[in-house]
Amino acid sequence: MPRRNWTRKSNPFTLLTVATKACTPPPRLTARGAATRARIVAAAASLVYERGFAGTSLDDVMAATGTSKSQLYHYFADKDALIREVIKAQLGRIIAAQAAADLHEVSSREGLQRWCNHFVTATRATQGAGGCPLGSLVGELADQSEPARRVLAQCFADWQSYLSEGFTAMRDNGELAAHADPAELALTMMSALQGGLLMAQTTRSARPLELALNMALQHMAAYRPRPKQAGRR
Repeated sequence: MPRRNWTRKSNPFTLLTVATKACTPPPRLTARGAATRARIVAAAASLVYERGFAGTSLDDVMAATGTSKSQLYHYFADKDALIREVIKAQLGRIIAAQAAADLHEVSSREGLQRWCNHFVTATRATQGAGGCPLGSLVGELADQSEPARRVLAQCFADWQSYLSEGFTAMRDNGELAAHADPAELALTMMSALQGGLLMAQTTRSARPLELALNMALQHMAAYRPRPKQAGRR
């Protein structure tokens, strides 16, 4: 098998076809095999987050996991398949962190405020370093590969759906006006989050994120039901 490189000098973007072809079902793995595959994905996700996609090679992944090239290609047909799983793994980490903070569902104003506070607090602790695990891949991949952009867009849509479902519940229980569009409000909140995280990463301050989320919350406040006026005497 010819040697395949994944380094800064190579052009990984030209081979990204993960979103345009139908995926064949992966072979059934043993418990040990599934654990090894998960370990490879987790290590690759951490390396990509720390060094960027272009700065991470397959040799780096093999060294971090103690696996051979034959093992790597046993679980992943090519680097396209691996990066697809890395993108999904980053989303999984985000959702797991939200669930651990009891933020899996945002179906009330109080719950949404906690959701916003969670990200501001976490960003303040890191001073914005690293940015969003999912958003950090956009700059490297979205304009270089349409297939990769589609995978990223789907992951953002999946993340955003948690907000949309919560806002639908808020509309149904009367916390939002009947004409409120949960999907549009979720997109507004996600856009504020991602923009705020990008600026926080740049300025090394959580203040941009705090301001962006507060503005999104104020926008949502405009969709609160108006109190019924008492009838005239």
